[in-house]
Amino acid sequence: MAIVIRLSRQGRRNRPHYRVGVFDRRTRRDGPPIEQLGHYDPLIEDDEKKVTLNEERIRYWLGEGADVSETVRSFLKKRGIQIPTRTKKKRKKKAQ
Repeated sequence: MAIVIRLSRQGRRNRPHYRVGVFDRRTRRDGPPIEQLGHYDPLIEDDEKKVTLNEERIRYWLGEGADVSETVRSFLKKRGIQIPTRTKKKRKKKAQ
């Protein structure tokens, strides 16, 4: 099962609020998560309160091989959490 840590949009029109969660890659944007890991409110002025993360569980899921979306990757980088780099498998070119 391909697992990814990404955002899920909550809130209402003109007042977005996002939850950080662990999802199966095939789950739709607002679908049910495997586990909630925190939240992000872009309209809060204080940068420290904008993002709340459960760092222990994030490290667990990264150890299990979860990929991370670009937005969540930037949150983790600011917190100093090391994200393992994954090499993409190169596709073999078909003989013409």
